[in-house]
Amino acid sequence: MDRASGILLHPTSLPGPYGVGDLGPEAYRFADWLSAEGQRIWQVLPVGPVGYGESPYASFSAFAGNPLLLAVDDIDARDLPVFPADHVDYERVVPWKMAALRRSFHRKSHAAAREDRPAWLEPFARFMALKVANGGVAWRDWNPKVQPDPEEIEFQKFLQLEFTRQWCALKGYCNARGIRIMGDVPIYVAMDSADVWSHPDLFRFDVVSGVPPDYFSATGQLWGNPIYRWDRMEAGGFSWWIDRMRAAFEIFDFVRMDHFRGFEAYWEVPAGDPTAERGRWVKGPGAKLFRALESALGPLPIVAENLGVITPEVEAIRDEFNFPGMAVLQFAFGSDPQAPTFQPHNYPRNLAAYTGTHDNDTVIGWWRSEGGDSTRSAAEIAREKQKARDYLGLPPSGDVPIHQVMIRTLLASVADIVVFPMQDILGLGAEARMNTPSIASGNWRWRMTPAQFAALPTLARMAELYGRV
Repeated sequence: MDRASGILLHPTSLPGPYGVGDLGPEAYRFADWLSAEGQRIWQVLPVGPVGYGESPYASFSAFAGNPLLLAVDDIDARDLPVFPADHVDYERVVPWKMAALRRSFHRKSHAAAREDRPAWLEPFARFMALKVANGGVAWRDWNPKVQPDPEEIEFQKFLQLEFTRQWCALKGYCNARGIRIMGDVPIYVAMDSADVWSHPDLFRFDVVSGVPPDYFSATGQLWGNPIYRWDRMEAGGFSWWIDRMRAAFEIFDFVRMDHFRGFEAYWEVPAGDPTAERGRWVKGPGAKLFRALESALGPLPIVAENLGVITPEVEAIRDEFNFPGMAVLQFAFGSDPQAPTFQPHNYPRNLAAYTGTHDNDTVIGWWRSEGGDSTRSAAEIAREKQKARDYLGLPPSGDVPIHQVMIRTLLASVADIVVFPMQDILGLGAEARMNTPSIASGNWRWRMTPAQFAALPTLARMAELYGRV
């Protein structure tokens, strides 16, 4: 990949009056800002319909789009509540927006019924002729044991048509301006997803997913997803994964493969355990999966999220397919075993480097932290900060614009890809954190306010200076 930089901003975090960011005018304004500032990557989180805890990593479907991202075209301003500008109030937004989408569905359906050759039905029919998946099942292949309400099926079809139409229009607008959309593919699917209901034979339910204790949590992270039956998936030629990745490459220019190390070996935890501590490592499909994907789909535009407990076997798979790995600058100065590889003087060119990810505190929040959490003591944090000052050439004491220093450091590095969460561009503190791993509720809510959007700093000069335009 050519040398480039970009921004991590999930569409739900865009500003706007409708309670949650969407694929409407503010998304196009953001694309214009990216283009004007020499940013060639827009990274998003998974875009499937969110489930428990509003997490995009716990979607109801690995194939469908999130209706909450849809821009609604028939909003009655008299019925519009006053939503908060700086976060998503899901408890209020979801019922209001779904009602607005149903009004749009009924209006378009009734209009189509009155026309001899309605313009709306034609793309709808073409859309339905494709194998548009709901958890891997074509609409015409609904499980006969399931008897959903016929009108509800039509409504869900409408939502997916609209998502495809709006997403592809936005992606085309970005691509025409030299911006590539970087998506995110979670390794696992949710327990209550359509994927599991449609293909229960491909999953185990006596064990669930997670990761062992690490720098995010002293008791590990208990994700709770069902574990794949990799033997059955391999026996079927990995067809489910081929379908899944084909769908991802249709809507994204390239993808971040979440928890890449889990394809080499994954942490399985007995179902019902309260934490992830009592798990064990089990071998995954390894390179066989990616060979099957490459054979079916061609070269794989993947960034491997190789954070956590990484072994030579994991890196061998990544190297075989020339996938860029990841480095997080926040982790470069502490006691993490990977810290040396996160330091820019050790970067290879084939790398995606970040100030932080959606799972980190913001740079400002990290810098202002005084310790006392479950993973690091105050003394450890003090040593970490001092090493950061020494490494980044900061004064020995006093406040510094640490987010700006770290952004410039990554832009100047040899890493082909550098990405910054929007919160770090804005210099926001811990109040703007997107997600705290191992905390089940209250995440995924941060939004950029209209005032913050209007006051975004310029990046164009640095992008040009460091050869990223």
